[in-house]
Amino acid sequence: MAGIFLLLLWWFTSTLLGAAAIVTLLDSPGENTFSLVHGEIIADLVVDPSDFKVVSIAAHCLAEDVRRVTGRTPKLRADATRGLSKNAVIIGTIGQSLLIDALIQAGKLDVGAIRGKWESFVIAIVRDPRPDVRSALVIAGSDRRGTAFGVFELSEAIGVSPWVWWADVAPPHRDTLLIAPGAYSLGPPSVKYRGIFINDEDWGLQPWAAKTYEPEVGDLGPKTYARVCELLLRLKANFLWPAMHPCTRAFNLHPLNKAVADDYAIVMGSSHCEPMLRNNVTEWDTARYGGWDYENNRKALLDYWETRLRENGRFENIYTLGLRGLHDGAMPGGGTTADKVSRLQRVLGDQRDMLARDVSPKIDQVPQVFVPYKEVLPLYQNGLKLPEDVTLVWADDNHGYIRRLSTPGEQTRSGGAGVYYHVSYWGAPADYLWLCTTPPGLIWEEMTKAYDHGARTVWMLNVGDLKPAEIDLEFFLRMAWNRESWDENAQPVFLADWARRNFGPKPAAAIAAILDEYYRLNYPVRPEHLLSTPCDEKELRLRRFDRLVKKTDAILETLPPDLRDAFYELVVYPVRGSALMNQKHCCPV
Repeated sequence: MAGIFLLLLWWFTSTLLGAAAIVTLLDSPGENTFSLVHGEIIADLVVDPSDFKVVSIAAHCLAEDVRRVTGRTPKLRADATRGLSKNAVIIGTIGQSLLIDALIQAGKLDVGAIRGKWESFVIAIVRDPRPDVRSALVIAGSDRRGTAFGVFELSEAIGVSPWVWWADVAPPHRDTLLIAPGAYSLGPPSVKYRGIFINDEDWGLQPWAAKTYEPEVGDLGPKTYARVCELLLRLKANFLWPAMHPCTRAFNLHPLNKAVADDYAIVMGSSHCEPMLRNNVTEWDTARYGGWDYENNRKALLDYWETRLRENGRFENIYTLGLRGLHDGAMPGGGTTADKVSRLQRVLGDQRDMLARDVSPKIDQVPQVFVPYKEVLPLYQNGLKLPEDVTLVWADDNHGYIRRLSTPGEQTRSGGAGVYYHVSYWGAPADYLWLCTTPPGLIWEEMTKAYDHGARTVWMLNVGDLKPAEIDLEFFLRMAWNRESWDENAQPVFLADWARRNFGPKPAAAIAAILDEYYRLNYPVRPEHLLSTPCDEKELRLRRFDRLVKKTDAILETLPPDLRDAFYELVVYPVRGSALMNQKHCCPV
């Protein structure tokens, strides 16, 4: 009866609400449960070697995650012809895995809810899937990322945080992993392409990678990008603009980088000021190519762009169109607004021609974005004609408020729209690179407004160094996966769920309250802006920060040792840092 009830619950949630119940763990075995780890049982993880590379990568991660939780490591099997365990996790992509296709053809796996859909998956317990296996937990994806997302859904269900590596969040130990009976599906996502932009990496990520994590490369190389890509998959994201400051060699100058991204099924692009997958700061050699000047050096620019398309066109990319300065500056050439519009119109035509030659003649099926950021927005507003299939990616004002969204007419464009959003910024009139203080509530408000105005094709988040922005980064990507996850109470609800998952149920409410107060105190005046801002109501502000630090320190002392590093990184450091900065500027010596 319990199994029938759970199946009915799954049907209700997936059919009527458009979302599925989570994978549920049980404390003791029951009828039709699946034993992943129990007693002498350690289920094998089985993949088809002909499946996509990301499938075996995700399976390897799952095996490591099971070890993190139980201390026992499943075997990863690519040979399913003999010797499998009686319980097995079968992982694969529809149409790519013989194992999955055989189950579908035998009527043992129903994939009707996901077949042909974007980045969707089903997880189901199947009895007697083959003669040598008594019970299987099947994870089947509609495409390669759908399969990977299904695997990491299971990782999270057994207690592994997406921040297990980047923020040292240790999962709680369990002796057994028992999966409740049933089946469910998830997907497709609310937003098609969901990703992050690593930017302003000079201060943390690049030096750490170059000196500590990847000294053999001395840069952000394939080892570091593999970790970034894994994090994206754990958060059900699929899109990356790589680091591009002068301190970092261009992503594609390390040949293995693009191969790693493709292995992890991550769609690559380039920022708003880097057309056609090029990093101009470290790739454009003025002595070799001449000036960065479309009017007087057009052939050199076109050859430069086309070389990259011929190198990377076989991979999954989203191509940034347009022309700006060499590094986040205005398009060179001068002239009137009409002159600039005309020049940019010709640039778009040339770029589209080479995409049709080097990527696909079906140009309307090649993902392309145009970002009317800073000085580019007036050019779009003054007559620039953008092809219908190109995605319009609107930008915020660099401080969290979106400047412009699609009109009703623009909402009918086949390319749709998207958003480029900042939770880290380096530029005029004021930077904020140190701590991440954009409230999740503001992100919810602005991105809900964007989604309601048709921005559903691309959501891109500038995360700076990545490390200070863990909470905002996760909220943004979770929301992009499922826009309906939260309402106007998003901030307290998300922070409570986030704290519970990473630090357990006992301190979760107190941690969520600390973080809520952290955002409330810091957003009116970010710590980085205190020098140029009058410190109004300073006594009240300092008292509130003092209470916040004391509450944070008290929780740190009560946490088990294996969670203290993560708590320090994610909560203690930003709370203490912002409090000390307020003391510095509100109590000058």
